[in-house]
Amino acid sequence: MLKSYVKRSGHFTDAQKKAYDRLSPEFLIPVVNENETTLINDAGLDFNKIFNNRGDVIMEIGFGSGIATSRIAKDNPDKNFLAIDVHKPGIGRLLWEIEKNNLINIRIIEYDAVIVASKMIKEGSLNAVHIFFPDPWPKKRHHKRRLVNKPFINVLARCLKTGGYIYMVTDWEDYASRALEEMTLTDSLKNAYEGYAKRQDWRPTTRFEKKGLDKNHVIRELFFIKG
Repeated sequence: MLKSYVKRSGHFTDAQKKAYDRLSPEFLIPVVNENETTLINDAGLDFNKIFNNRGDVIMEIGFGSGIATSRIAKDNPDKNFLAIDVHKPGIGRLLWEIEKNNLINIRIIEYDAVIVASKMIKEGSLNAVHIFFPDPWPKKRHHKRRLVNKPFINVLARCLKTGGYIYMVTDWEDYASRALEEMTLTDSLKNAYEGYAKRQDWRPTTRFEKKGLDKNHVIRELFFIKG
């Protein structure tokens, strides 16, 4: 199966590693057994049990350093955030942010988001999906690896409750254009705007966004609601 990510080595700082080792048992949701051969939660995640409340659940795919994730969670203590990524340094940093800000409304899954969404998220159980600056796979021969494609959009739409939304941000024009086209063609989704969305004031600027702006890339936002 094609993967939409590569595991980058990245520098795992002492602080990140300590946070990862100390806080993982509390904030990471186990996905597979010890041999990594069997999904533990393939019957579907019970968010009421995981977060110990019945609040809205927002899934973020690919949170990078987790700084924006922690800020949004801090600003919305009544909502729950399921953060998915595969890069240990970023997970360690997010765990460090969780501890620093005394956040109790974030849980993390260290696994492939495609499998998590396809196999572990119950139908109609999410209130939103955030995808901020996914890997652009800029070479044309790699476009098939891009995360936001029609099959995966259909999976995410299935996971959403009626009225829930998918919010994607990218600084790659061709990626944004194709994602806009394919989301528009998804019957269960409706664009909240005419074309690209305006910037959502509550979304913090991310490190990847700053890099894109430094390269004079245009930031494109998509905001689609499940009807």
